[in-house]
Amino acid sequence: MKSIAIIYHSRQGHTQFIAEQIQIGATQVENIQIDLFTAESLMAHPDLIVQYDGLIWGSPTYLGGVSGTFKQLMDLTGPLWKKQSLKGKLAAGFTVSSLPAGDKQSTLISLFTFCMQHGMIWIGNSVLPEQHQGVPYTQAVNRLGSWSGLMAQAEHQSAANAFDFGDIKTAQLFGQNFALNLNAIQR
Repeated sequence: MKSIAIIYHSRQGHTQFIAEQIQIGATQVENIQIDLFTAESLMAHPDLIVQYDGLIWGSPTYLGGVSGTFKQLMDLTGPLWKKQSLKGKLAAGFTVSSLPAGDKQSTLISLFTFCMQHGMIWIGNSVLPEQHQGVPYTQAVNRLGSWSGLMAQAEHQSAANAFDFGDIKTAQLFGQNFALNLNAIQR
């Protein structure tokens, strides 16, 4: 059985909600164990993630980058970098902001660079946008057009009601695709 850790920071619950949707998608694939971790819960022991085959990193986009809490966790992985403890593991990233663009690409690039420095193998978002096939924009998967990772837009309301259906479905497909890629690797 392969294992995935979804590691995220969520101040208002929106990024957590998307992390849970990714988990739902990944559970559609057999022989995959998925655990959710908040960035805060790993601060004392970031080495706990070494046991996982795949790592999905998620942060809200704050002022064009990861949150301070998430950056703190990234910095605490320095000893893992020194030992190259995460080298060869599959990795992916996701982010949430309240605006359609919101400079989310900058956050994904930060996550990508972090993973590359650790020697991880990045999996992007392979889901094609559906609005070009006549699906209404709010219902369309990958409506925000992101291939480097998952982007979602949250309205200013409770997490359960903040997302368009297209973003929820995209998150689930993103998780499923990551799990399928992880299962395809022979280790």
